[in-house]
Amino acid sequence: MKKIIQEFKDFAMRGSVLDMAVGVVIGGAITAIVKSLVDDIIMPLILALFGAGKDGSASFAALSFTLNGSTVTYGAFLIAIVNFFLIALALFMMIKAINALKSRVKKEEEVKTDPPAPESEEIKVLKEILTTLRNEKK
Repeated sequence: MKKIIQEFKDFAMRGSVLDMAVGVVIGGAITAIVKSLVDDIIMPLILALFGAGKDGSASFAALSFTLNGSTVTYGAFLIAIVNFFLIALALFMMIKAINALKSRVKKEEEVKTDPPAPESEEIKVLKEILTTLRNEKK
């Protein structure tokens, strides 16, 4: 039993599992924010442009049309599409920012680890002239 508990602990504490857990929590939070943005701000503005649903409701999800006696409610589908694109945009922007930050950190590390460039002949000659001038002043 102790071995199983230890294996589970090792599995749960691996970086990839923790990263995934953080991603799920953040994804849920972003989804809630985007859903509220779409339901409470974007869709009412779009609905104001198109007018209320055919039944007189002021809900975008109520938008529908009838085809051969069947009612097709396309409003909820449109809401899902807008939600998807906004969530995808938010994730894209977050990943882009993280990659930019990683790139900047990597460049800074490369600058710190780069050995100094070898001196050119001109620099060597100028240093010799400087040393000679300093010796002459003494």
